[in-house]
Amino acid sequence: MTIHIGAKPGDIAETVLMPGDPKRAKWVAQTFLDNPVLVNDVRGMLGFTGTWNGNRVTIHGSGMGMPSLSIYANELIRDYGAKTLIRIGSCGSMQSHVGLRDVILAQTASSVGTPSSSLFREMNFAPCADWALLSKAAQAADSSGTRYHVGGIYSSDTFYDERSDLTEQLTRHGTLAVEMETAELYTVAARHNARALTVLTVSDHLITGEELDSYAREQSFADMVEIALRAAF
Repeated sequence: MTIHIGAKPGDIAETVLMPGDPKRAKWVAQTFLDNPVLVNDVRGMLGFTGTWNGNRVTIHGSGMGMPSLSIYANELIRDYGAKTLIRIGSCGSMQSHVGLRDVILAQTASSVGTPSSSLFREMNFAPCADWALLSKAAQAADSSGTRYHVGGIYSSDTFYDERSDLTEQLTRHGTLAVEMETAELYTVAARHNARALTVLTVSDHLITGEELDSYAREQSFADMVEIALRAAF
């Protein structure tokens, strides 16, 4: 048991999928896992452990933003022995060719700053995905016929961002999408010698203004979860 996770020793699997929303963690666990068991509900952040195709998996919420994810990722790895962390979440497309419902496999994650930035001082650390997870996720997407993209994303520390100039430059430099957690996830994983990957579903579009409704989000997110699970095992 830690400050933020009430699970007992052995309750957390070595492979953890991390949606931001605890209710989405519950949906993923009930939809994809056999015999899911609630292992954490401290502060309303839900975690469930069950099996997928005979493989033990934990689905644990991360909360919104890099500070929140950093807490859970550190404790899951350091205190519970998690070795593979895969973020599953939504994002906003920053490219005209990346449409709603498309899946993005985040190869790298740019950021203005993360909770880990103070460790590097003047150094700009380059957070990146685990190659084995990334390549297996691409294979899973190929075999399922899912439309997907591999490349760099932007992890923002603000949701209501008013830096239109920064958005323009990131789009100009080929950044696929924006979300709020991956840069810190990749950095924490690197620090603790764990594997990490982010698999995202495009839920809204910064260029066109389009967005998915709640029903479409649920149906589209299933593809992302399946890809993440097949990448892990």
